[in-house]
Amino acid sequence: MIVAILGGGASGMAAAISAAENPECSVHLFERQSRVGRKLLSTGNGRCNLSNTNASPESYHGAQPEFVIPALTRYNVDSTLTFFHGLGLYTVTESDTGRIYPWSDQASSVLDVLRFALEKPNITLHAACEINKVRKADRGFRLESAEGSFHCDRLIVACGGLAGTALGGSMSGYQLLRSLGHKCSRLHPALVQLKSGYPRCPSLKGIRALSKLLITCNDQPIVSGQGEVQFTQYGLSGPAIFEVSRHVCQKPGQWVCHIDLLPELEVSDVLPLLKSRRNNCPTLEASELLIGILHNRLGRILVQEAGIGASAPMAQVSDRELQLLAELCKNFSLSITEPMGMDSAQVTAGGILTQDFDPQTMESRLCPGLYACGEVLDIDGDCGGYNLQWAWSSGRVAGHAAGREEP
Repeated sequence: MIVAILGGGASGMAAAISAAENPECSVHLFERQSRVGRKLLSTGNGRCNLSNTNASPESYHGAQPEFVIPALTRYNVDSTLTFFHGLGLYTVTESDTGRIYPWSDQASSVLDVLRFALEKPNITLHAACEINKVRKADRGFRLESAEGSFHCDRLIVACGGLAGTALGGSMSGYQLLRSLGHKCSRLHPALVQLKSGYPRCPSLKGIRALSKLLITCNDQPIVSGQGEVQFTQYGLSGPAIFEVSRHVCQKPGQWVCHIDLLPELEVSDVLPLLKSRRNNCPTLEASELLIGILHNRLGRILVQEAGIGASAPMAQVSDRELQLLAELCKNFSLSITEPMGMDSAQVTAGGILTQDFDPQTMESRLCPGLYACGEVLDIDGDCGGYNLQWAWSSGRVAGHAAGREEP
């Protein structure tokens, strides 16, 4: 029996290794780039956050987020760690976040053990080979590429999503599955930075702040989050922003990000701190009011936003101005114009509709012998290793199902 897998990313490699556990199965892995796993090397800022101990169905999104339950139950985080430890990867778990990384802190370690696992007699890797057309044959499938045609009994589409186009993201998986009768929901970037119309963004570039945030549209709350926010030349980034980004600018309106820069304090706690600074340093410039409380550059900009003369002595700052400054620390509001594009996104939200696949096997309900896994499906996870866990789980389900002998 011949199983073909299209896509040598995380889910495709997991599927190939799993299908090849049946020694009677001949597995052919097709990757359109010159090597497998290129996108994997960039995950987790090059560290590869390969899973999270907190992974659960609540961490996933799509039209049918419950679709993930069978795969995540069968191949859960413990199973994933056993899988990778069996391949020779040593891992470490962050106790506070649940994020799991290779002990080496290098994404290349994860890719290397996967590449080694692909070195099996019944796995053939076809690198730099793009399948541009698939036809259902009388028995199995006919795959067409610039190099010629190939026949397989079962086919797994693991081409990934559109996100990260510079690293290999493409429309190919969606197009191939559409040609076999499947439908695709609207695609938009997730786990991505947000652009802001706030004119002082360049002055804030590089500042990081542990914050709570609330995204509103036309003054109506849309989504909230917390964690590290990073200010950039063009707007906002960081884990807390990635977490909420899939919800932003999905309809017309006035979008605003409200940032609580002192989430552990109330305005009533901040105000005495500012009064104490004014009273203890009456001759110091007002621009220094937030020194020791917030990042220096951020504090100076908030002072300007409060309408306080930056070069005036603190003694001249009124209680009303201090009240306004305290409130700004708790609600620093930046307009949001749009998310960054697919080039910058870590994950694609939307994809091939899961309603037409069996979640127990990842097999198509429309086209027997066809399977799909990973990001090409309408499933995306939160920031923190959840998307790679879905790739491993769904890829292993598809691989084992496609690689099994006929009953």
